[in-house]
Amino acid sequence: MLLTLEGLDGSGKTTAWEALRPAYPEATFTREPTDSWYGDAVYRSIAKEDADPLAELFLYIADHADHLSRVIRPALADGDLVISDRYTDSRYAYQAAMLADADLARPLEYIRGVHGAFTREPDATIYLDVDPETAAARAGATDKYERTAFLAEVQSNYERLIDAEPERFVRVDAGRSPEAVIDAVEDAVARLVDAHRDGDRD
Repeated sequence: MLLTLEGLDGSGKTTAWEALRPAYPEATFTREPTDSWYGDAVYRSIAKEDADPLAELFLYIADHADHLSRVIRPALADGDLVISDRYTDSRYAYQAAMLADADLARPLEYIRGVHGAFTREPDATIYLDVDPETAAARAGATDKYERTAFLAEVQSNYERLIDAEPERFVRVDAGRSPEAVIDAVEDAVARLVDAHRDGDRD
């Protein structure tokens, strides 16, 4: 089972991802961008205010392709539970917002189309829902991805993704205390994993 955690910067997503480790010690915990040299290239691009958004998109895509072949597909082939901190939905939501002013028609659909030929879709996605103002304040607005106006565009893209596949997403109110968010994520993951196991037995 491939389970992903998504949400705006500052939503508490990584904190929840880390908190899940003790409950699922045999699971494969991973994240995007990765710690590979492809991921390093992504992080270098994030730090550049003037990075070309289309070039940056393809750095993310290269990192995702490597992640699939090196981590995701082998773990799933072994029957593992895979829990990823960010995955394709982050790409769709964030990079579509970055490309909003580029000379590119329907950027979200374009990005999904590029991925569609080779990606492995998540079985379920936990979406940590928080307003852009709170997210930006928590994240510290230290780079181009953490500003309120930009995060509002990203949130709008996430909502489009959720509207398109409501059965895949579980929304968690991330405006609460970290403890409450972690509890809600742990409960949601337990339900999803149990349901997936029941489905496999059927």
